[in-house]
Amino acid sequence: MDKPVMIKVTPGSALRGEVRSPLLPGDKSISHRAILLGALARGASEIDNLLVAGVTRPLLNALTALGVSWRLDGTRLQVQGRGLGGFSEPAAPLECGNSATTIRLLAGALSAAGVSAVLDGTPGLRRRPMDRIVLPLQKMGVPIQASPNQTAPLVLGHRPPEQPLNGIEYTLPVASAQVKSCLLLAGLGGKETLTIHEPGPSRDHTERMLTSMGALVQVEGNTVRMTPPVDGLAPLSFTVPGDFSAAAFLIVAALITPGSELMLRNIGLNATRTGLLDVLLEMGADIVFSSREQNGEQVGDLRVRYSKLHGAEVSGDLVVRMIDEFPIFAVAAAYANSPTMVRNAEELRYKESDRISSLCQELRRVGVEIEETPDGFRLPGKTPPCGGHAEAHGDHRLAMSLAIAGLASESPLAVSGAEMAYESFPGFIEALRKLGAYVSSNGQALSGNSG
Repeated sequence: MDKPVMIKVTPGSALRGEVRSPLLPGDKSISHRAILLGALARGASEIDNLLVAGVTRPLLNALTALGVSWRLDGTRLQVQGRGLGGFSEPAAPLECGNSATTIRLLAGALSAAGVSAVLDGTPGLRRRPMDRIVLPLQKMGVPIQASPNQTAPLVLGHRPPEQPLNGIEYTLPVASAQVKSCLLLAGLGGKETLTIHEPGPSRDHTERMLTSMGALVQVEGNTVRMTPPVDGLAPLSFTVPGDFSAAAFLIVAALITPGSELMLRNIGLNATRTGLLDVLLEMGADIVFSSREQNGEQVGDLRVRYSKLHGAEVSGDLVVRMIDEFPIFAVAAAYANSPTMVRNAEELRYKESDRISSLCQELRRVGVEIEETPDGFRLPGKTPPCGGHAEAHGDHRLAMSLAIAGLASESPLAVSGAEMAYESFPGFIEALRKLGAYVSSNGQALSGNSG
């Protein structure tokens, strides 16, 4: 979606109904990994309920540039995997958009394949730190260089197939699923065991998928060891669960809007991703859920009702388990009746925007009392938004969080740059409309009550 979008949310309507795929998108993290691992597999992979949005399009385009055939039918993706030695050298730089997940995971896959390539992206992506993957990849023997600022573009040189990568033992300075996954993907280009230590837990989708495809993956606490399969990776065949990070916006929407009750179906409930759910329950949220296993991942249905929340303190390992949900968590905390404190979340400054600074700035603009700290923020509670106008700062999660903040504000709340929601939740406005919210977009009414 190229056209700038401003949405205005008018409070006063309770949210009611049920949301499921395809309106609720497939999991972003799993979709990224499935695309790349399908390309690295030996033979045809089929992935259903794929997230088809701004963040996954650059990765699909990269497959084409690498000579990998794929077909997309709605949200069902078929990838004709070519194995580690099957990538062609791209004729032009591979554009990764604004997605750090794309550039970091793609760097790992290309390292395993040994092809030369240049990875680049938007000015926003060029601000994201890349030394965290470049340094360990170089230790593994990957010919890779970043810019002088240790950012994109990344330049990978050719590596002959008779020179396998080293199996190193490496300790990550911060817990990061993106960095861990990059190294695991690169490790497929070696013959030795790769060992990764993390200071805390991070999401484990890559480990689960690699195991299902024939790699020997051992997890002990925060240590992962992987031995690549001798005969390569077997193809994938599975359904991507609903994205918990997308569902988080609707969960908080129901919790803060009086009279609301929602049912969210087939949501991914991987324990490494559901820190927000744990915190909201601690804050007094009326959320009931069931859980079952599907394709190696926990999936469930959530019933959410309006609740009077109290504040919470968030720090330590919990930060990593809810790292993508802090913008919408701050909205819930603004409506809580007691203080909230977030610590140890400095990593938020290196997202699509400086999510600490941008979040605090925009919530203050619409009447929320919030104080920025070096590694987080604090809210006194009892200061919900008054309404007004806010900016998305080119950040999809900030755009959607600010829109949700207006559902129970004192007066309408407008958000400029709302087109960023397409990056990860293409049906965001449609979902709000279906559930009964009154939303106008560039002057056009979009409401569950407007017919």
